[in-house]
Amino acid sequence: MANNYFTRFVKRRGCRRLRRIMRGYRFLKKSKSLNRISDINRALTSQPLDIKEKQLSKFIFGKGIEQAKLVCRQYLLIRVAGRNLNRAMLYALGKQGSSVFYHLPTEWREILKNNGFKVETLRTALLWNVFVGIMMAYGVLTIAKIIISGIWSLHNQSTKKLGSYVYFDNLGPGNLPQPCRDGCSHDIISWYMQWTERVSNLDTICHGVICADHKVVNGTPVVPNPAPFPPLAQFGLIARFIIWSLGAILIATWDYLRGRWWHALLLNQAALAAQVRMQSPKLLAKEYLFHNSGWIYRPLWSYEAERLGSRITFYFYSTNCDDFKRTDGYPPPSYGLKAMNWPHYLVWDAYQADFVRRAVGKTASISIVGPIWFNTSAKEMPVFSGKGVAVFDVTPHRSSKYQTLGADFDLYIPEICIPFLQDIQQVTQDDGYLMLWKRKRQIGSFAHRQYRFFEERISKAKNVIIIDPGISAYRVIEASTFVISMPFTSTALIARQLDKPSCYYDPTGMIQKDDRAAHGIVIIRGLEELKKWLKTISVISNITGATGRL
Repeated sequence: MANNYFTRFVKRRGCRRLRRIMRGYRFLKKSKSLNRISDINRALTSQPLDIKEKQLSKFIFGKGIEQAKLVCRQYLLIRVAGRNLNRAMLYALGKQGSSVFYHLPTEWREILKNNGFKVETLRTALLWNVFVGIMMAYGVLTIAKIIISGIWSLHNQSTKKLGSYVYFDNLGPGNLPQPCRDGCSHDIISWYMQWTERVSNLDTICHGVICADHKVVNGTPVVPNPAPFPPLAQFGLIARFIIWSLGAILIATWDYLRGRWWHALLLNQAALAAQVRMQSPKLLAKEYLFHNSGWIYRPLWSYEAERLGSRITFYFYSTNCDDFKRTDGYPPPSYGLKAMNWPHYLVWDAYQADFVRRAVGKTASISIVGPIWFNTSAKEMPVFSGKGVAVFDVTPHRSSKYQTLGADFDLYIPEICIPFLQDIQQVTQDDGYLMLWKRKRQIGSFAHRQYRFFEERISKAKNVIIIDPGISAYRVIEASTFVISMPFTSTALIARQLDKPSCYYDPTGMIQKDDRAAHGIVIIRGLEELKKWLKTISVISNITGATGRL
C-alpha cells in the first residue's frame, strides 16, 4: 500500500515538472526567443574553462595532457549539458522569477546569467560538488573493475586471440552484417570491408554488441568483444596499475577538496587511459572507429591508443548534421560541433567536408568516401507491381520529448511532417505511383500522438506500401523509380549515388532553395511545385526508359 502511494506521488510530481517545462517552452515560443536555449548550448561548446595549465596533472591525463582543457569541456558537454540542462532551463522559465537549480561549474553558471537566467548560486554550487564527488566515486569503481578484470584474466586460459583487428565503437544489432538473400548487407562493417583505405590483412573485426552471434565478412570473423582493449593480463601490469591508481586517487581527492574538480570528474576516464597506456601495442586494435551519434567527446584513452600506433577514425553515417539556413543567413555551428577534435574524419562528399572544416577548422584531416552504410536488417522488400516512389520522412517526437531538444527551427513537428506525407500521397496516387513509405525508425510511444493517428489513416490508402524501418534504405531506393525525402535526410544522397531522380520536399516553403545543407539536391516547396517536379521526372523517365529496378 505504501509502495503504491509512493509510486503515485512520484508520478504526480513528474507530471507537474513536465507541465512546467512545457510552459517554459511555450513562453520562449510565444516571445519568439527559442534561440535562447541553442545560444547557450553554443556558448557552452565554445567557452574555454578557467583552468590553468599548471593545474593539470600529466599523471592523470597522460598523452591527452595537451588537449586536457578541451577534454574536460567535451566531457562536461556529454555529462552535464544537453537535454537535462535544457529541461532545467525550461523548468525555470515555466514559473516567472524562478532560478535554474542544476549542477554546473562556475564558468557555466556565468554563461546562464549572461543570457538572462537566474541561477541559485549556493545551491547550484553545492549540487555541483556533490555531482563531482559522485563522479570521483565512479572513477574509483572503474579502477576496481579494471583490477578485478585483470586478476580474473590471469586465471582464465580462454582469452580471445584476436590477432590484427579493428574495433567499432557503440554499435547495435542492426549495424552488424545480416543474412540477406542477395548476400549484400548494407551495414557499417560490410561497408568497411569494401573500403579501399581500410586496414588490410585483418584477422578479426570486433564490436561491443555482446549478445550478437559470430559472423564472417569476406572471410574475416566478426566477433563481439566486451571492451575496445584487453584486460591487464600480467601480474606486473596489474601491480603498475594499482600503483598508478593510488596516486591518481590521492591527486583527485586533494584537488577536489581545494576546488579543482577536473581530476575527480575524469578519474574514470583517466583509469581507462592508464589501462591502455600499459598495454603492448600489438594487443590494441589497428583502428578504432567512432560514429556521429557521439560526436562531441573523444575518449581520453584514444590519445594513448593513437600514441601506440592505432588509427582513430570518426565517420559520418548520415549527412543531416548542418543547421538550416534562415532568412537572415546561416546560424553558427550547433551544440557540440566546435568542440570536436577527432584526428581523421570520413565524410560523404565535398559539402560535408566543408561542414567539418567550418566546425573544427581548415586543417582537419578529412577523407571523402561517398555514402557510408550503417544500419540494416535481414528483412526483404515487400513484393509489389507497378512503379514506386520511395518516401523518407522524419517521425516527430511527442511534445514533452521534442521540446527538451532546444531546437530553434521547428521542422520535425506534426504540423509539417503530416502535410509532407499527405501531399506526396496525393500526387503519387493521382499520377498512378505507389508510395513506398519508409520511416526512419520505429519509436513507438515516443512518436507524437497526432502523427500516430495520421499514420493509421494513411497506411490504409490503396497506393501506400509501408516499408519496415529496419530494411536498408538502399533496398527501398533500388526498388523505386523516384525518391522524395524530408529535408535534409541522407536518403536523397543515396538516391543520387544510385542514379535515381531525387528531391527534398518542403510543404511549408520554410526551407531556402539555396541551402547548402541540401548538398546540391533540388528543394521542392509546396504542392504545386511537387506536382510539376513529378510530371517532369515522369516524362524524362519514360523517354530514357529509366523506370527503376522492381
